[in-house]
Formats: sequence, structure tokens, C-alpha cells
Amino acid sequence: MTRPEARYITVESGGFSIRTRYWHMGESGPTVVLIHGLGVYIENWETTIPALATHYRVYAMDLVGFGLTDKPKNAPYTPTFMARFVLDFMTALGLDRAHVVGHSMGGGLALQFITDYPAKVEKLVLVNSAGLSDDIGLPFRVLSIPVVGSLLSRPSRKGSAQAMKMLVYDHSIVTDSIIDWDYEMSRGPGAHRAAMKVIRAAVTPFGVRSSVFEPVAAKMCEIAAPTLVIWGEKDRVLPVTDAEIARQKIPNCRVEIFPNCGHVPQWEHPDQFNRLLIEFLQAS
Repeated sequence: MTRPEARYITVESGGFSIRTRYWHMGESGPTVVLIHGLGVYIENWETTIPALATHYRVYAMDLVGFGLTDKPKNAPYTPTFMARFVLDFMTALGLDRAHVVGHSMGGGLALQFITDYPAKVEKLVLVNSAGLSDDIGLPFRVLSIPVVGSLLSRPSRKGSAQAMKMLVYDHSIVTDSIIDWDYEMSRGPGAHRAAMKVIRAAVTPFGVRSSVFEPVAAKMCEIAAPTLVIWGEKDRVLPVTDAEIARQKIPNCRVEIFPNCGHVPQWEHPDQFNRLLIEFLQAS
């Protein structure tokens, strides 16, 4: 499998100049923007991008605060700030409109993005998405507790292994190289601080902040873009029942549940995931 060459662009966003790592593949067709989740990076889409690139111009970035993108110390890392960063990334590359695909936290950001900037989205794809309810797994509630969360989440190779295995139903796909890469990224300068700020900007020990969830929830019924929701039936991070919330609240919404699959369908079932994604994006 050919991994795209890393590229960098400076994104002016929220008063910060943010050196941003991104991948691009595909030279023709509509534009697709991929938004990764919490604790992962553009490598989250490594099995997705080559398949999409046969039909589309595909872009995936390390979000501000993640991976090899800058992690400004004083940034607020709220969902609105992060969604604005996605908009400014698109603007910096001259991308006027795109199909937007978000996974986990990236799905929540995709929801924030489409409610803030609806004219920028052709079709919306939510993969095991945050933002559909105020429910979130206990580990994230604990991580939102000051001091306690920081101590429990200090980067370690053991912690990376546990986190990666929590994401998937089939633990055999979590290789040593995946664990090593995650550990190296998690211990990069400013990475832990930024991740904690992202979590605490959106989550409390009692669940997702009402100030984050409710404004987006109120606008879900206004989403005009055709929407696909994909979920792993065995997700231990976000409840699969949230897929039904999407079906009920978002007009023109299709839901597909993958059996024997955890939180990351694009890793565990890449062929099925890619076929479904391309079929949906190509449909008129």
C-alpha cells in the first residue's frame, strides 16, 4: 500500500499560525476531506485514502493539537475552534466545497462543521461519531477530571497498547508498529497537554458539556446534505445506539452497522468500509 507523502501548509486560524501536516492523493474528481478522531492521526485513514483517490481528490490533515501539526499552548481547543481550523485548512488549500468524512471526535467536528458552515459540505459521512448524544464512555469522563485525568493518561507504551486495543474488536490487528507509532506521537512536545484540553473543552465527569452538544443537536434536523452513518456494532467507546439518533434526527440519513467491529471500521473492515463509502459518495 502506497502511503501519501507528508506535506505541510501554514493555516491561519483563530489568531494562530499553525503548521499543519496533511496527506493528499488523487488528482481528479470531487474533493473529500477526512477528519480523524481523538488520539489518532492522519494514519487513521491509511487504508481509506488510496481507495478513494481512484475517484476523488482526497485530503486528510493532522488536526491542530494532534500528530505532527502545531499544538499552540494558548489555543482553546473547543469544537468551534477545531471546526474553524478545518474551514481555514480548506481555505488555505483553495478547497471551496467537499464531501466531509469524520471519525469519532472527527465525526463530532464534522457535525459542528456542517452546522457552522453548511454551504461547504456536499455529503456528510459520520463514522462511530461523537456529537450525536451527550453520552460518552467512562474513560473520557475520568480523563476530564483535572489532575487525575492528566496523571492517568501520561504517555506510555503500555497505555498506547491498551488504548489501541480498546478501539478494536479484533485485537490481532493492533501490531507492535501501530503501538510504537502511537506512543511516539503521544509523547511529542505539547501532545498530551493539547489532548487534555480537547477532552476538557467538550467533556465533564457527567458527560458531554451541554454547551457543546445542545447547539449542534438543535440543528441536526436542518442538515440538508445526504448523510451516511457507519458504526461498529461492538464499539466500546461510543454507543452504537447513537446511530439510531442520527437516523431519527438527520434528514436523508442512511445507517450501516458493521458486525464484529469496534470503534474503527476503516481499520477492521477496510474493504467493506471503502466499498460502502465510495458507493454512497457516487450515488446521485
